[in-house]
Amino acid sequence: MGKTYERIDGRLRTFIEEQPVFFTATAPLSADGTVNLSPKGLKGSFAVLDDLTVAYLDFAGSNAETVAHLRENGRITLMWCAFQGPPNIVRVHGRGEPVFRDDPRFTELLAHFPGIDPWNHGLRAVVVVRAELIRDTCGYAVPYMAYEGERDLHERRFAREDDASLDAYFTKKEHVATSLDGLPGLPLPLPPSSM
Repeated sequence: MGKTYERIDGRLRTFIEEQPVFFTATAPLSADGTVNLSPKGLKGSFAVLDDLTVAYLDFAGSNAETVAHLRENGRITLMWCAFQGPPNIVRVHGRGEPVFRDDPRFTELLAHFPGIDPWNHGLRAVVVVRAELIRDTCGYAVPYMAYEGERDLHERRFAREDDASLDAYFTKKEHVATSLDGLPGLPLPLPPSSM
């Protein structure tokens, strides 16, 4: 049976911080819009800010659906699964916001991610999520899967980019500045990094 939590602390916090991958789900307001589900990983790119607030680093990629949906309506669900150990699934339903490089809060938020060099991954934004509903469920049908380690491909690809080349990369991609459904995505030109 599922349980509802008042806050992200104790064993619940430990569980989500230990998972090497989590998933984000968002959707536009339009009934015929595209629902987006994305895996997120890279050790050190997720942080619990307080009992009701989490954040993760939004890195370079071929799309910006999550960013577009959050800019339109803010709805987001994060999900973690136990692929090892006791079965468990945790979902945080809430409101999210992409905090871009030119936002005064950006530098302060980056301090929550000391275990990763975000610039080597083409950092676009910090996504901050305020929990409105926190639940877990059994996860009995989730298979056992072994974590073997981080892939280095993302860092190898984007570590060689500077602000200008990263902006050019994003500008060439069809669904970075504009989502699949035509919503505003990543603001371009990309604000320069302040670090």
